[in-house]
Amino acid sequence: MTETLATGLDELSAAVRGAVIGRDDPEYDAARALYNAMIDKRPELIVRCVDVADVIAAINFGRESGIDTAIRCGGHNGPGLGSVDDGLVIDLSGLKGVRVNPDAGTAEVAGGSVMGDIDHATHPFGMATPSGIISTTGVGIILGGGIGHLTRKYGLSIDNILGADVVLADGSLVRADENQNEDLYWAIRGGGGNFGVVTSLTMKLNPVSMVTAGPILWPLERSADILNWYREFILDAPEDLNGFFAFLTVPPGPPFPEELHLQKMCGVVWCWAGDPDGADEALAEARAQPGIALDGVQPMPFPVIQSAFDELYPAGDQWYWRADFVEEIPDEAIAKHVEFGEKLPTWKSTMHLYPINGAAHRVGSTDTPWAYRNANWGMVMVGVDPDPANADACRSWSVDYFDALHPYSAGGGYVNMMMEEGEDRVEAAYGQNYERLAKIKAKYDPDNFFHVNQNIKPAA
Repeated sequence: MTETLATGLDELSAAVRGAVIGRDDPEYDAARALYNAMIDKRPELIVRCVDVADVIAAINFGRESGIDTAIRCGGHNGPGLGSVDDGLVIDLSGLKGVRVNPDAGTAEVAGGSVMGDIDHATHPFGMATPSGIISTTGVGIILGGGIGHLTRKYGLSIDNILGADVVLADGSLVRADENQNEDLYWAIRGGGGNFGVVTSLTMKLNPVSMVTAGPILWPLERSADILNWYREFILDAPEDLNGFFAFLTVPPGPPFPEELHLQKMCGVVWCWAGDPDGADEALAEARAQPGIALDGVQPMPFPVIQSAFDELYPAGDQWYWRADFVEEIPDEAIAKHVEFGEKLPTWKSTMHLYPINGAAHRVGSTDTPWAYRNANWGMVMVGVDPDPANADACRSWSVDYFDALHPYSAGGGYVNMMMEEGEDRVEAAYGQNYERLAKIKAKYDPDNFFHVNQNIKPAA
């Protein structure tokens, strides 16, 4: 640690209520560990913020010290951009809390919360907001888009942001909503953490309580036929119905029957969020597809499907993923999908096609930074395994699969599901909106203090 940094550290420790953890601290290794164990970063300091004042102090320290600074919420970021070697990590995980206003249909969500915190707080009121599919994910996922079980019915997570409290690079706290700092409000709805630290989000809540949800699985040899059927069905299905197609290996444990354990299959994970009496009719065509090996669709509280993948994907696995937006799935693409679906490198590896039509299509392509409102799916291929010895196999399969399907994509990918893939991929992710984002970045973060992310560089 440099003398300048050491001197500033004493001032930082005195200025914050949360813990300041250095490399000699016995909690250091636990504090720096990321969800993706393929990423092993060693920051100089970690500040575990417990309130907004801590965030302000940490930002001021990072700026004045001139060290690289990363912002961490749930730590799920694929390439580990919630941490940084030899720099400062501003850890928001102690900044938790969700306050529901059932009359207004809103929730105030603290910036260190995870999606499960929102589900837990809103479910007793029969409400929810769209998010991802693993409830341990930090709410930072919302700022990049937010695809999940409610996308077709209620849109992306960013479509449900009503406002945010943001600490800027100069340490000031501002409000961003439709009435103040409107340009910043536009930018944070898809632009990720490029513009400041979001310490609180105001989210719109929607009526959701019980859902009819779960997987329907078919043998792998049926995958071409099922994907051929699915690509047409989901585009015209009722918006109350969400369902993402997947290649997967059946997990070796309950609730799956033993005779299916570790079998490679294809399937669709469904979520019907409409009138419970309409679920059977909505799913009748799916259940009419021949060769069903498992029908696990059943009524459940919404938080149950939200957390269904949590145990399957705990922190500490090796992850490598690639992603693209997709408008169409031609026959040639189906053939490539089948080829790579048969080559899943480990039993936790998978490919998902998340539908992003329905309500998500009713927002214009420039209304938020999410430029691909014309796309019908968010496609992600992810190699996962707990054993580091399989990391290369996971990486190679994901990259090869992506390379084979990219020619059939809309051109850009989903920033929440990208590794560190270079400036061109970041620009492609935002398409026509990148230039506007860069100008807003220049206004609110002209020195690019917030650059440990899928970075949008300030316009010259």
